[in-house]
Amino acid sequence: MKETLFKGNFWSTDLTSTAGYDSIIQHLNDGRKNCKEFEDFLKERATIEEKYGKELINLTKKKPCGQTELNTLKRSLEVFKQQVDGVGQSHIQLAQTLREEARKMEDFREKQKLHRKKIELVMDAIHKNRNVQYKKTVEAKKLYEQRCRDKDEAEQAVHRNANLVTQKQQEKLFVKLAQSKSALEDSDRQYQLNVGALEKIREEWQNEHTKACEFFETQESERINYFRNALWLHLNQLSQECVRSDERYEETRRSLEMCSIEKDIEFFVNFRKTGSVPPAPVVYENYYNTQRNATTTRNQAPAPGIGRRGPLPIPASGPGDPDYATIDGYSLIHH
Repeated sequence: MKETLFKGNFWSTDLTSTAGYDSIIQHLNDGRKNCKEFEDFLKERATIEEKYGKELINLTKKKPCGQTELNTLKRSLEVFKQQVDGVGQSHIQLAQTLREEARKMEDFREKQKLHRKKIELVMDAIHKNRNVQYKKTVEAKKLYEQRCRDKDEAEQAVHRNANLVTQKQQEKLFVKLAQSKSALEDSDRQYQLNVGALEKIREEWQNEHTKACEFFETQESERINYFRNALWLHLNQLSQECVRSDERYEETRRSLEMCSIEKDIEFFVNFRKTGSVPPAPVVYENYYNTQRNATTTRNQAPAPGIGRRGPLPIPASGPGDPDYATIDGYSLIHH
């Protein structure tokens, strides 16, 4: 792996500054927030997919779609509704998959947070120690500088008043000078001790900062890689869902290819036909001709009974027979 970039680009000339460290932490927090946003996006998409899938299933169950069709087109519509139901089931399954991916993203995010927290606790502690020691060192330096000024003033007073004061006053000046030198030595020693302690803490902080930068850069690389792969996988899942849906629709298209217009029409004719003879033509009837024909018919109508029996049969015997004549089995007796 190439040399890390974090450890060489987030320093400050101010010993107590945490600007570089804070910049890295802010970036990591933003990255964690971005992962959370993608996680929420997956959950919301899962809700949409589940709702869409259920609505498709309800649509196929509750909404009629060509329910009175016959024969081959009817079979195609049945296949169509089955495949739409399958698409709905597939979207519900996709919703479950998306929720699982969101859970994985959450686990990854929390795992990184836990590992990062350990480094942050170490860095927070060393920042605090560094700042406390730096403050002590600054105060020790101020005291040391003040003792230097006090010693210089005491020396100047001795030289300035060497021939102007009494012996007793001159002894007081020497005592004050000796005290200022002693105080200077104490403050100098304390200042050096604080500088040494601060330098030790500075080196420790610098080493920890370097290690923290390396850790944070590794973690950020892992986050970007995981986020990238998660998004890539999500797109693959959506593409696969489109492919599965198209395969189901293709099944319907194959069924439609088997649909025959001629067979469906022939099936309907054979199933619903009512007859092959049309009604006779309707002719014009003149009212007056109709009345005359009705009158003629009444005048020529046979007597009651005769018309029902039909014409009389022709006798089989001659009229000269003295006793009877036979007519098709009937006898006529003469008196």
